[in-house]
Amino acid sequence: MAKKLTLRSVQAETTAPGQQKNKRKRTTRKAGKKRLNKWLRSGISGLAGALAVTAVHETVRRFYPDAPRMDILGMRAITKGLRYAGQTPPNDDKLHTWSLVGDIISNGLYYSLTGGGKKAWWRGSILGTAAGIGGVVLPGPMGLGAAPSNRTRQTQALTVGYYLLGGLVAGGVAKWLRSVKV
Repeated sequence: MAKKLTLRSVQAETTAPGQQKNKRKRTTRKAGKKRLNKWLRSGISGLAGALAVTAVHETVRRFYPDAPRMDILGMRAITKGLRYAGQTPPNDDKLHTWSLVGDIISNGLYYSLTGGGKKAWWRGSILGTAAGIGGVVLPGPMGLGAAPSNRTRQTQALTVGYYLLGGLVAGGVAKWLRSVKV
C-alpha cells in the first residue's frame, strides 16, 4: 500500500525589490493519520450501545422469567401505530423482527448522543440511566402496559441496568474510537 505524499512549499522572503533572501524550498512529507469524523464516531458508538442492549435483552429473556420484555413493548407500540393508521399488524414473528430492528435504530440514535468527547463515559452513563428509568416509568402512561418492564423490583432493576450497560458500552466505544487513527 503506497503512502500519500503531500507537497509543502515555503515562500521565499524578499529583502529588496528583485532580490530574494532564500530560494523557494520544496519538501515532501508523509500524510499523517487522521481521526474518524465525529459524526461517524458517534454513530458507531450509538450502534454499539444499541446492539449491546438488544443482545442482553434477547439473551436474558430466554433464560430468566422475570426479565424485562422490551420487545413486547415495541410490538405493542408498532401494533398501536399501525391500527391508528388503519393498517392490519403483521403476524407475531414479523412483528417481533420489526420491533428488534426499531429498537436497534432508535436506541442507536439515542446512544449516539454520547458523542465522542472526553466525557463520553459520563454522558453514556447518564443517558443509559435516563433511558432505563424511562423504560420503567413511561410504558404505562403511554398505553403500552406496565408489566413488561415493571412487574417486579428485579424487572425494574434489570431494565435500568440494561440501558445503563448500553450507555456505558456507547461511552466506552466512543472513548476508544477517539484514539483510533485511520
